[in-house]
Amino acid sequence: MPDNDVMTAARTSAPASAPLLGLRERKKLKTRLAIREATYRLIAEQGYEATTVEQIAEAAEVSPSTVFRYFPTKEDIVLTDEYDPFLESELRERPADEPFVESLRHVLHRTVGLGFAEEPEVTMLRTKLMAEVPAVRSRMLESMSVTGAILCRVIADRTDRDPGDLEVRAFAMGLIGALTETTAYWAERDHQDDLTALLDRTLDMLVGGFGFAGTSDS
Repeated sequence: MPDNDVMTAARTSAPASAPLLGLRERKKLKTRLAIREATYRLIAEQGYEATTVEQIAEAAEVSPSTVFRYFPTKEDIVLTDEYDPFLESELRERPADEPFVESLRHVLHRTVGLGFAEEPEVTMLRTKLMAEVPAVRSRMLESMSVTGAILCRVIADRTDRDPGDLEVRAFAMGLIGALTETTAYWAERDHQDDLTALLDRTLDMLVGGFGFAGTSDS
């Protein structure tokens, strides 16, 4: 989403199970990672608003035009990760008869574990920016369609439906919206809660339904 996956705690390197890349792709990935790592380092030191694309380019040892070639906006540098292909491949490896939410639960547990095992500070900074910086959150909301399309494809294949069906689209985007709010809730509470437990609470609620839906105090 841009390659953004706001549903997960993402890191700044490619998932360990990602397919091997050719030389050209590896060079491009290396540049992307250098830009992103420089961005997070500068933001941690001086804050989001004070960090400019020119500073990022200098720290990553590339030109500002190269930064913009890889990331259209500064917000995209924060939001973009390498997890969308990982998400789709992992979901497709789950048993075809497994409830989709349970497949998603399995993949989310694994993704969160990867992020915390390798770069917990980046994970927390990234989600903090999503929750606190209006420009980042706005861009995040704009870019949900990429991950939404992935979920639509997998759900459609599981259910023999068209990815464009209203029910498929509503279910996929409902999942993304709920998990996005879970991540924001975690960040707003200074990351004191266990993120995996929060994700489980959200998925359980989606499966079981809103216990308070349709009720009234009157």
